[in-house]
Amino acid sequence: MDIEISTPALLFPAISLLLLAYTNRFLTTGQLIRSLSRQAREVKNQELSGQIENLKQRLELTKWMQFFGVVSMLMCTVSMFAFFLEFYTVGKNVFGLSLLTMCLSLLISLWEVYISSNALNLELKDLYEKCT
Repeated sequence: MDIEISTPALLFPAISLLLLAYTNRFLTTGQLIRSLSRQAREVKNQELSGQIENLKQRLELTKWMQFFGVVSMLMCTVSMFAFFLEFYTVGKNVFGLSLLTMCLSLLISLWEVYISSNALNLELKDLYEKCT
């Protein structure tokens, strides 16, 4: 299969948008942590350890999502440079690794979404029990 310099360049818009989405998730998690911290200071006896653990895990996953997304973009750039220098085998291999790191980033993102939805379901369960 022939790959040209433009093939890795096709991933740039997708990776950029993905990194923007990851950054938004990071900022949202940061806001939740700050809100929880304020809540913990105001209400001393409230049990928040489950929420704290969930947010710590989500923050760690978001860090790795961003890490592998950036590595993927960097590898795309290296791949394009290898194609530019006419090192086609190196360019193909690095591009393949770039795709693998992007897949890893997406799988971690999927895991983080699963954890987030479980946390929201717990909140809904608590809310339902208080309302009934």
